[in-house]
Amino acid sequence: MSIVSIQDLLHAGVHFGHQQRFWNPKMDEYIFDTRKKISIINLELTQQHLSAAASKVEDICSKGNKVLFVGTKRSASKTIKEEASSLGLPYVNKRWLGGTLTNWKTIRGSIRRLHDIEEMISSGRIEKLIKKEAVEIQKEYTKLEASVGGIKDMKGLPDALFIVDIKHERIAVLEAKKMGIPVIALVDTNSDPEGIDTVIPGNDDAIRSVRLITKVIAEACARGIESSTGFAPVSEIKTPKIETVKKETSKKSDKAQKEEAPEEVPEAEVAPEAEEAPEVEAAPEAEEAPEVEAAPEAEEAPEAEEAPEVESEEEDADNSKKKEKDSK
Repeated sequence: MSIVSIQDLLHAGVHFGHQQRFWNPKMDEYIFDTRKKISIINLELTQQHLSAAASKVEDICSKGNKVLFVGTKRSASKTIKEEASSLGLPYVNKRWLGGTLTNWKTIRGSIRRLHDIEEMISSGRIEKLIKKEAVEIQKEYTKLEASVGGIKDMKGLPDALFIVDIKHERIAVLEAKKMGIPVIALVDTNSDPEGIDTVIPGNDDAIRSVRLITKVIAEACARGIESSTGFAPVSEIKTPKIETVKKETSKKSDKAQKEEAPEEVPEAEVAPEAEEAPEVEAAPEAEEAPEVEAAPEAEEAPEAEEAPEVESEEEDADNSKKKEKDSK
């Protein structure tokens, strides 16, 4: 069963290859003819290989796996982003970071940093920073969004790669081969198809050609995703029953709390006994210190001042002596 007609492929210009002087001998089996020194691709083979590639990605997505879309050249960047993001699939459309697959731990650190900055922006915390720091963080965000923005929701390595122009994305191809990840690619006449699991021979430079092939692959992924979630309606039917039981139990618990509440409230309000603190305030007995102040008895020192009487006796003695002398 054909996914797309030969007429659609012709209209999109999928059959136009590169000039003959740039052709790769390993692509000879996919070339139909040469006209005006331009290699013409056999569209019957393109149709067959495109159908096989579509079936493969549909099977991958039906198992809940992910396909990473890769296309950083100008003719593919926009289409790759639109088709992949519409399905929630990861993509790379700006620049392939070396180690995206082979050094995933480091790339995951960059993704975490991107999520942190997004949280700062959404929560408004970035506005509380000084202008210089805010500008630097904004620049970092722009850079991270361009490099890992398309794979920020990818939890691990993808299960397959769909690549536009393997010659331009040679690093991605090498990393995928090293990690054992299958590659499905749109391959032009100037590229080496060796090592590519599923080759789709076609024009990888024309925007219409890239858009058509990418759309067919994306639609196949969509069918696979739909089939993988085919049992979702069953769980959706069961969930209302669980929710109703929870609601009933919550209502019962609310009623029980309301019935028990009036009995507990009076007990808590009968606590005036604890408020008998005025007895503590009636500690005037401790304030009987005025008895200490009643120490006027200690001030009876005037008795010691009775010395004048002694002085008077001495004076009398002196006076008597004087009188005796005078009498003599």
